[in-house]
Amino acid sequence: MAFLSIPQGLMPEIHSENTQRALSMFQQYDIDTQLALLWYGYLDIKDELNPAPPPTADNLARIIYGEIKALPQDEQLQVQRDILTGADSQMSRSYSAMSNSARIEVWLLLGQGMESGEIINIPSDYKLPEQTHEFSDFISGLSFEERVEFMQVAVQQMGAASKTA
Repeated sequence: MAFLSIPQGLMPEIHSENTQRALSMFQQYDIDTQLALLWYGYLDIKDELNPAPPPTADNLARIIYGEIKALPQDEQLQVQRDILTGADSQMSRSYSAMSNSARIEVWLLLGQGMESGEIINIPSDYKLPEQTHEFSDFISGLSFEERVEFMQVAVQQMGAASKTA
């Protein structure tokens, strides 16, 4: 199955009620729970990405990833939190300036970096909060395409400029 990408420069549209419901549920959780859900979402779709997301033409995703990777682990975590919350930080503003396809690529690269140990991972004893079971059950019932669409829409709404409207 090929990676599903959104044309550069287009704002994401929620195409299905399932994606809209998943996004609404996701946004109700605290930031660290959202980060954990993104990690588990990456693990869920990574093996079906064939072969991997295409690198963006401007390569900004790999540049942002490299900058995050070079940081100490506590700062790596803070950058991810800043992007997710739309904090007015340099990295969050840089993320906001990227195309939609570059944004999803950043998160996929972060997932790969967590697997390889280059990026801080969630603690091995971490357990998702009890209230996420409904979300997890709902997501697991979606098709691969709907799970990818949810991930794309979720990460495209992050970043400093995305939160100031």
